[in-house]
Amino acid sequence: MRAIDIRQPGPPEVLTLCERPLPELKAGEILIKVHAAGVNRPDVLQRLGHYPVPPGASPLPGLEVAGEIVAGDLAGSQFRLGDMVCALVQGGGYAEYCAAPLQQCLPLPAGLSALEAASLPETFFTVWSNVFDRAHLSGAETLLVQGGSSGIGVAAIQIASALGHRVFATAGDDDKCRACEALGAVRAINYRSEDFGAVVKELTGGKGVDVILDMVGGDYLAREIDCLADDGRIALIALLGGAKATVDLGQVLRRRLSISGSTLRPRPVAFKAAIAWRLREKVWPLIEAGTVRPVIYRSFPLEQAAAAHALMESSAHVGKIMLQVI
Repeated sequence: MRAIDIRQPGPPEVLTLCERPLPELKAGEILIKVHAAGVNRPDVLQRLGHYPVPPGASPLPGLEVAGEIVAGDLAGSQFRLGDMVCALVQGGGYAEYCAAPLQQCLPLPAGLSALEAASLPETFFTVWSNVFDRAHLSGAETLLVQGGSSGIGVAAIQIASALGHRVFATAGDDDKCRACEALGAVRAINYRSEDFGAVVKELTGGKGVDVILDMVGGDYLAREIDCLADDGRIALIALLGGAKATVDLGQVLRRRLSISGSTLRPRPVAFKAAIAWRLREKVWPLIEAGTVRPVIYRSFPLEQAAAAHALMESSAHVGKIMLQVI
């Protein structure tokens, strides 16, 4: 099969089209003939040598795919050979065939193409796990999404607003802010020209937000604590702004604040299977109703994975960057 390999850590050009044998299936896995795969920040980090591959996972990049089931033990499942699915995987998505745990597969939402469906798993699993399972966003609570124009951001804005929450977002320019608002954010804040903490406090009558989805870290953390409501929660999922922060622990104690962090890739299949079940129950109907939709900025042929990574690193996009395999 054709696949994209990382020759050595480095710039996008180290991504090379190569020939690889078909994946060998482990117990509980199926083989997917890949039609499309998503490009995500962890793929870039892996290419740079900053994100070690979990033991036993494919060394090929790619954490989400959509395509046709062509092999595997489907006994007791809802799927049959030939069905189209999308899946969250530990690696190997940048290829013509990919092994996926059966329990991490979901049917294509009605009306979506394989390209659109392939844009869902990594971001939707991440958002549900962190915003709803870890940070427990519920009731009439409010959410601030840092990096609202990213793939994670557009998913978080849409899902939370569709479930009745008031959502704020940050983005790096006015056009991206307007895009976030078109997706459901009641106010998007240009972090280059506005103080997101001051704007959030003003928009919430001084209370602050209940949950913050943070992919920045660094010196943002102290500012986020200042704009959290009492009993507020920060869900940290990436460190684009740095791995070290100085925070006022007195506020954490007095106002009962919580800061949690997580990475999804190394978690066991059973953990991800539970998220898949909740997405199928809570979010898939929203997608099929058109309330939540894939946001794809641009797709590239598989052999142009380097160009896709260059676009990802430019941060010029709003939504997902994809690879079209078929």
